[in-house]
This record gives sequence, structure tokens and C-alpha cells, in this order.
Amino acid sequence: MNPLPAENTALIIIDVQKAFDIWVKRGMRRNNIGAEAKIADLLSGFRDKHAPVFHIRHINTAPASSFRPDGHGYAPREEARELPGEPVLVKRVNSAFIGTNLLEQLGVKAIRSVVIAGATTNHCVETTTRMAGNYGFDAKLVRDATWTFDRIGPDGDKHSAEEIHAMTLSNLSDEFAEIVTTAGVLERLGA
Repeated sequence: MNPLPAENTALIIIDVQKAFDIWVKRGMRRNNIGAEAKIADLLSGFRDKHAPVFHIRHINTAPASSFRPDGHGYAPREEARELPGEPVLVKRVNSAFIGTNLLEQLGVKAIRSVVIAGATTNHCVETTTRMAGNYGFDAKLVRDATWTFDRIGPDGDKHSAEEIHAMTLSNLSDEFAEIVTTAGVLERLGA
């Protein structure tokens, strides 16, 4: 396993916001219930090594959106709250690279590897990971620090969060990113 130099590796935490708690309270079922604890572990490890951390938040001004900036759901979960000096970038679409200066900030810091975690696996995490790979970053998607929800497909088929999560990881593996675990990242970071 290749080491991840702390000075050239950034952690990108995507959309770990209270909106998803609202979804669960409404009866939506998710996978990886322990993902937020893994995200807290990643944050602690990156902070200990003084490696860059970027927080991404989703905003949606539609009246019924859980991500309205004036609503409870927009706030970050406590496990993923930023510390002073850690950038918070706000996006309106799935990719953290669109409508933000994330690419520029990564370039200024000479980042070569990005470690991606957060929600949801098959939406904003996947889109950001694909773009990171296309931009030439050595992208790492942390499988146990991301999650998604059950969905109904266009033909009315029910797909479990576990099935969607696994398929997304399969789609991204090798071509766009290395699929990793929290423990694996922390073992390699700064080694």
C-alpha cells in the first residue's frame, strides 16, 4: 500500500448535514449507520497530521427542501463540524467542484490525493469522486464513511441502500478511485 503524504492529501467531507436525519425520521432507510463515527475518526486523523480538510455543504432553496439555508437540516452534524481555519464550501449541485473554488484551493495546496467521505454514496459523493478522478487526482473513496438510502427505480423496482452503495463502489473502483476503508486511510496517512 502506498503512503498518503499528509501535506499532499486532503480530506473532503461531503454533505454531512442534519437534513439526512430528517429523512430518516420521515422513514427513509439508509445503510452504514456507523458512517458518521468513521468520518469523525477521519477528521481526527487528518487534524492530528495537520493534513488539509475541506467541508462541503449542500444548499437548496426550494420550499420543501431539507437543505434550505434557513432550516434545521442545513446545519452540519456534530461529528463533521468544521474547526476554525477549515474551509467550508457550499454547492448547489451534486459535484463539490461545480460552483465552488475547490479545484483552485486543492491546486494552491499542491494536493495530489483526495480522500472522499460523506453522503450520499450514489449522488454527491459519486459525482465528486468521478470529477476528482477526471481532474487527475488520486481519489480515495472511503466505503465505511459514506452512506445512501433505499430508492425506487424508474420501473418501480425497489433497490436497497446496501445494493446501491455496493454498485456505486463497483462503478467507481479503479477507473475513478481506489475504494478504501477508514482504518486503511489512517494507517497510510503520513506514513
